Amino acid sequence: MSKSFTLLLGAAALTLSGAARAEAPMSVVASFSILGDMVEEVGGEHVDVTTLVGPDGDAHVFSPSPTDARAVGEADLFVVNGLHFEGWLDRLVEASGYEGPVVVASRGIDALSFDQEREEHSSDHEGHDHAAGHDHDHDHDHSEHAGHDHGPDDPHAWQDLQNGKQYVANIRDALVAADPEHAADYRRNAEQYVEAMDTLDAEVHRRIGAIPEANRVLITNHDAFGYFANAYGLDVLSPVGLSTAAEPSAADMARLIEQIQARNVKALFLENMTSPALLEQLADETGVTIGGTLYAGALAAEGEASTYLGMFRHNVDTLTEALKD
Repeated sequence: MSKSFTLLLGAAALTLSGAARAEAPMSVVASFSILGDMVEEVGGEHVDVTTLVGPDGDAHVFSPSPTDARAVGEADLFVVNGLHFEGWLDRLVEASGYEGPVVVASRGIDALSFDQEREEHSSDHEGHDHAAGHDHDHDHDHSEHAGHDHGPDDPHAWQDLQNGKQYVANIRDALVAADPEHAADYRRNAEQYVEAMDTLDAEVHRRIGAIPEANRVLITNHDAFGYFANAYGLDVLSPVGLSTAAEPSAADMARLIEQIQARNVKALFLENMTSPALLEQLADETGVTIGGTLYAGALAAEGEASTYLGMFRHNVDTLTEALKD
């Protein structure tokens, strides 16, 4: 083989290697499964997404590993929820040595404070005999548990599809800034994703609105559905506050049992990432059945609820089936 031919092969190999590097997907780390799915929808083939807290995982009790720190340190983008949802975030970034952009997906959201949620639940139900007692008890629950992992605002903002659109806009803008070569693809994917959200949002309003008003009471293991309730017209009662790590007192449980009985609650709902023990206790003591499993802070490992939009469809199917007359 001649020297010139060898040099030509070497140059071709270098060209191919450079092209492969140029087309390599951008490395994006998402803090939990719902964000991971959103990034994949907007980024498409141009992103390689690593999710720290995976399907059915609980971000409240997550403890990052050295492998997680290494993944963040090597990422091009790090996408997080914000609103103090990831209590371990600052420690992880420091340990990883990451110096790239931290994309706060909830940026621009009109966050609900615990007080706002209580006031809105109160105004929605002030005509009911239980209203005053409900507001007091709900207030008590949050005063004990709100500070466990979170700040003053409810971080579960993705539970309103209109907020989900803002998440998508923030993710789109971050991908465009980091990889302008594929900006048109990111914008097109985001536009199609938002259109699907609007369509589903209208469906959720219609289907929840068809549930008899007296039946629109949502009781789950912990209080992660405040945005959903305010957006779609339900009342939320919970044995604990916003953290899955919190434990209700005997007095909290007694008050909740009284409320369940007074309101003739139709069903209780499990959450996929929390222990069923509390709900099973409530079911035993009240005689109210468990109507199914809802997804709040983590997607399912497989099936319909394994995507953000699929999670909404699953939750609405479960609610409407259990709460109908």
